[in-house]
Amino acid sequence: MTGATAALFPGMAAAEFGDLGRFLVLDRYVRRWLRAADDALGAPLLPAFRAESAESAESADYGPFSQVAFLVSSLALAERAESEYGMRPDVCVGPSLGQRAAAVYSGAVGFAEAVRLTVGWARCEEEYFAAEPDDFVTQCFVRVPPDALLEVLADLDKRGEWAEVSAELGNGTVMVSMCEAVLGDVVSAVRRSGGYVMQAMRPAVHARRFTALREKAAAVLDGYPVADPEVPIVADQDGRVVRTADGVRTLLLDGFDRPVDWPAAVTGLAGLGVGTVYVTGPDHLFHRLDATRSLGEIVAVTPETVSRQAGWRPDRRKAEV
Repeated sequence: MTGATAALFPGMAAAEFGDLGRFLVLDRYVRRWLRAADDALGAPLLPAFRAESAESAESADYGPFSQVAFLVSSLALAERAESEYGMRPDVCVGPSLGQRAAAVYSGAVGFAEAVRLTVGWARCEEEYFAAEPDDFVTQCFVRVPPDALLEVLADLDKRGEWAEVSAELGNGTVMVSMCEAVLGDVVSAVRRSGGYVMQAMRPAVHARRFTALREKAAAVLDGYPVADPEVPIVADQDGRVVRTADGVRTLLLDGFDRPVDWPAAVTGLAGLGVGTVYVTGPDHLFHRLDATRSLGEIVAVTPETVSRQAGWRPDRRKAEV
């Protein structure tokens, strides 16, 4: 392919109802996806999302209904990109939780199945981490000098403390999983090196330590059909091109215990001749990354861009259901 187009479904940032709810209530493309999500859940998504967001507002948790709301938003924005921007992707990619939207969009997983699978996997995470003796967290850092990060990880290793890089996003943007007990020390060390501390994720993600969680997730996935994707998917772990149902299953399960390597994924996209990327989903990160921008034209189709174009009055009030 030359001059190929990719649909990029971004990884999930904290999705609070106050931020995302207004878009879910007002956007016309969301409506059919929301009805389908309600049917799959057997109950309305928006009230459940709002209640969950209120409960976790202080901890930035990524609960099941927040994840489903993110999935709905990403697919609705992809539909908008097709209808209003003429998006016709040759390939798609979904770093981290964006894998699930990519799997649906590619035709490999049905939407209703993806909704129920997302809830089932969220319950698996809750059970797995509740049984762990340690509290884990995945912390995002930006502009971290590579040598400084290696020094931090080496120091933790000398102390007998566990830490793993869960995502390499390029140019000093990394996500590191660790026990919450050492988070303060790591944050201080990163700040001394000149790096910046961003958001923390709970539950923790993408670490080899969580292979037992992957096994639990695999048992849940066994209950759902997966087809060969109609649109190839580039894996966020290493940039391989996924074209089979078995490949999609492996890709989704790799998300539990393999780190994201976004530069490798970008290399995979570049190898397919991608020169235009539509970023379809709530995103404050991936469309801004240097690695993404190196591919060529970036078209961000996000709740923020839609809000500006629709002239929705910006405010801080929570949307009403």
